[in-house]
Amino acid sequence: MMQTIGVLKNTVQEYAWGSYTAIPELLGEAFPGDKPQAELWMGAHSKAPSLVNCDGKWTSLLVLIKKDPEAILGKTVAERFNNGLPFLFKVLAVATSLSIQAHPSRTQAALGFARENEQGISLNAPDRNYKDENHKPECICALTTFWALNGFRKIAEIRSRMEKICAKGLDRELDDLGRQPNSAGLKGFFQGLMKMDAERKKKVISEALKNAKMLSKVDQAFQWMVSLYNAHPTDIGVFAPVFLNLICLEPGQAMFLPPGELHAYLDGVGIELMANSDNVLRGGLTPKHIDVPELLKVLNFEERNVNILRPQEISATERVYSSMAAEFVLSVISVQKGLTHLSAIDRNIEILLCMAGNGCITDLGTADQINISRGTSVMIPSAVNKYIVEGTATIYKATVPTGNNKS
Repeated sequence: MMQTIGVLKNTVQEYAWGSYTAIPELLGEAFPGDKPQAELWMGAHSKAPSLVNCDGKWTSLLVLIKKDPEAILGKTVAERFNNGLPFLFKVLAVATSLSIQAHPSRTQAALGFARENEQGISLNAPDRNYKDENHKPECICALTTFWALNGFRKIAEIRSRMEKICAKGLDRELDDLGRQPNSAGLKGFFQGLMKMDAERKKKVISEALKNAKMLSKVDQAFQWMVSLYNAHPTDIGVFAPVFLNLICLEPGQAMFLPPGELHAYLDGVGIELMANSDNVLRGGLTPKHIDVPELLKVLNFEERNVNILRPQEISATERVYSSMAAEFVLSVISVQKGLTHLSAIDRNIEILLCMAGNGCITDLGTADQINISRGTSVMIPSAVNKYIVEGTATIYKATVPTGNNKS
């Protein structure tokens, strides 16, 4: 039975858009690495569960939870989430843009997963849309300056920018959007872009790029369009910075992405916390499978203002990011000489990642201690009653909301 704090060993996912330096540097490894390292996964996802140092042996967190879900997760979490860890905690290192994408709601995911199972599509098939039955709300918190796209701009903004770069090539679509400036019109406009034939697409992108280059110094949306074109010259997704909200998060700022919001991460290093799912529906900037009809089913076509999250202080040592998700909440613990962090009374499973400094975590029940430094991650099971963190360190914490920490 796992009732003590355990150091984690985590999988690094090597995707083409990753950084050669950020994650190796965090983990104290030689850099630049041989391959781009994109994501560090901390959790119990079946694709790459973390290993926990338990009694001197490395054991899968997935296995430990199955053996004793209540001790690891906590009674309430185990009951609410069918004896599974409901979140996945990541470090993202984005050197080139990710695909434009959205995630389904829980109902859409369950229906899609069942449908693709009935169709006999393998879980590993490249044209599989639904890998599980879960939804995937997520929170991204910037560690460096972090550029992203998130949700559709105001329709008036979309028309204004599009007319500056592609008034001729997209005259029909822009006229239609002007006559129907609502969610139905926005859906029609987006669908028109996505289903455009290859020859017309080439002409439209060529016209838009020429104008975007001339305007790139006065509008960052056009600057990003040029940058995306250099990586994806035949992809209609190069228009994404023009019709989606362009967001620049400064270190410490975060944003929440509910299901159905079209988004993409463009550049930077961040902490990502999400529901434990791998369901992604893509819309561009990728060689991977794109299913336009399915994407149109899940997307929210409402204009959106993006709410930038700043952490709210709940104690002298902990600041919490507001969470709209039942599965997770992110917080930052900061300790220094003379300022010790004491864990909450009402707590469940926690994964902690040290991002700066050095410290020591002490289980007050057993007096066991674990030294932490930059790159160290630990799992603190619910069975640990109380612990303290001492030293001089900055630590990101992922847990499941309780009555005390759900915002």
